[in-house]
Amino acid sequence: MTTGDLLGKILQVVMGLAVFAAIVGVLILLMGRSPKKGRDYWQLLWFLLPALVLLAIGLVWPAIRTTGLAFLDSSGNFSWANFVWMFTQPAAIRTLINTVVWVLLVPTFSTALGLAYAVWIDKSRGERYYKALVFMPMAISFVGAGIIWRFVYEYRSGEREQIGLLNALVVAFGGDPVQWMQSDPINTVLLIVVMIWIQTGFAMVVLSAAIKGIPTEQIEAAMLDGTNPWQRFRNVTVPGIRGSLVVVLTTISIATLKVFDIVRTMTGGNFNTSVVANEMYVQAFRASEIGRGSALAVILFVLVLPIVIYNVNVLRKQREIR
Repeated sequence: MTTGDLLGKILQVVMGLAVFAAIVGVLILLMGRSPKKGRDYWQLLWFLLPALVLLAIGLVWPAIRTTGLAFLDSSGNFSWANFVWMFTQPAAIRTLINTVVWVLLVPTFSTALGLAYAVWIDKSRGERYYKALVFMPMAISFVGAGIIWRFVYEYRSGEREQIGLLNALVVAFGGDPVQWMQSDPINTVLLIVVMIWIQTGFAMVVLSAAIKGIPTEQIEAAMLDGTNPWQRFRNVTVPGIRGSLVVVLTTISIATLKVFDIVRTMTGGNFNTSVVANEMYVQAFRASEIGRGSALAVILFVLVLPIVIYNVNVLRKQREIR
């Protein structure tokens, strides 16, 4: 970079700061002279402005830029080739299928296990300790969890002693050790198990709190009517925590769509285990195919958007009922 280029960059930064300072000054002036009701709106804008600026710089502009790159080929010309590649190449199609399988299995099993555990330990003597045991994986990063479970699935060839827990059990029962992370499609299922292990604690805590919020009168009335535990669970507990169930399912679904660390740490996306987020990284930063990586990012955004919209609509309906 030449001295002229450096001075130009510094000048742009200074001008940007000057414009921002001018906007702030105008807002302060208007706040002091506007009527009280209008002043409240200006004060609200003043408090939101820094967050809005950071949001625009860190989220809105990159999203617009990424969408634009998704429609450019390697020569910089407008093209649909990146999306054609995504839906025609076997490896890319397998990546999309894996992502769908993750989204179907992880939220379902995490929520079901968390709900079952929350109902089971509700009002038990050692409830806080039982919760801590299941919630503990949430304190571990996805990379850390991936490393832990790599040892669980570890494989050693020949007559060497198996240090992986799963293969040690297989050998103990007279079987032959298996290369779990290279065996398709079981390797994808085993990666999904890691995500379920992490997210079950989150589901359990949220749903346990929701269960405790159910009015005692409803449960007592159901008991007086002669209902059994399963009927009370189905007709009282589940309707009472429906809002929390929606929040848990949508939150885990979004986290699952974005999963990257587990796959990258345990298999690197090899052996047909790649998902959209991992393939986006591979194409953009490993293969230098910026357009393909951007197209995958756009697809990821499109997949997340309906879940977010559904969640917002459900919360709005609940607010109207209240």
